[in-house]
Amino acid sequence: MRKAILTCIDFFFPPFSRWISRDTFRYLATGGSTFATGIVVYYLAYNYILEQKDIRLSKLLVTAPIAALAIECTITFIIGFLLNKYLIFTDSKLKGRIQLFRYGSIVVTNLMLNYAFMKLMVEAFAFYPTIAKVLTSIILAIFSYFSQRHFNFGYFQLF
Repeated sequence: MRKAILTCIDFFFPPFSRWISRDTFRYLATGGSTFATGIVVYYLAYNYILEQKDIRLSKLLVTAPIAALAIECTITFIIGFLLNKYLIFTDSKLKGRIQLFRYGSIVVTNLMLNYAFMKLMVEAFAFYPTIAKVLTSIILAIFSYFSQRHFNFGYFQLF
């Protein structure tokens, strides 16, 4: 299965070979697939599972957009981890539970950075929200790649 997926991804690599390595392209392809899956899951969760209705848990009200985001994050977390572990960074010597913990810490860090960058760009610098989201996504994709490669699925090294 791994070989078939990588063959499919590699089919689209030649036009990009001048600018990025095959490993980076594979990471971007799987990350892009996870991102696209997240959008579809969010849409389905919000419109069909939750039917755009908020959820009341005792005294806590969870709005439909936030509940859909929680569903989407759970699914994309699992997909993203599995793709990175079994497709992209397969040469790691770290135990799976350590990889999972580190992956989770990077995801949480990305969520906080996403919030901070969006708040800064939109409110402090008056960027249009969509432009801010694109810029934030690019910054975090680069950060995630190096975090996953060197911290999560490799050995943590400062130098």
